[in-house]
Amino acid sequence: MKVTICRKAHFNAAHKLYNKNLSMERNREIFGKCSNENYHGHNYELIVKLCGEINKDTGMVYDLGDLKNIIKTEIEDLLDHKNLNIDIPYFNDIIPTTENLSVFIWNKLRNAIELDCEISVILYETPRNFVEYTG
Repeated sequence: MKVTICRKAHFNAAHKLYNKNLSMERNREIFGKCSNENYHGHNYELIVKLCGEINKDTGMVYDLGDLKNIIKTEIEDLLDHKNLNIDIPYFNDIIPTTENLSVFIWNKLRNAIELDCEISVILYETPRNFVEYTG
């Protein structure tokens, strides 16, 4: 029997949506105010879901305390109060959209969670704009 457990987290980060291969005018057409030269920030909300079998010995899919620590170490400590374009090398050549950020987060978590399970991340950029990535 598969069960999904969830953990919510939060971090603040700045970014600029900008394709360096395009002109400033074209970037403004595509990304609007999100291509502001001086960047802009978001209060990101993250939901991490693990779907797997309940361990008969523990009664849990995964220890939520362990998941909390992994999210803190792998995601919050890395991204909180950072400029994604400048501080995170992954985004040197990748536009830090919420879609690309969710893929980045999923990959970090998949490498850190040693469990045969399905991982999903839901990343809220704003209360109304969010993405889900399941690998």
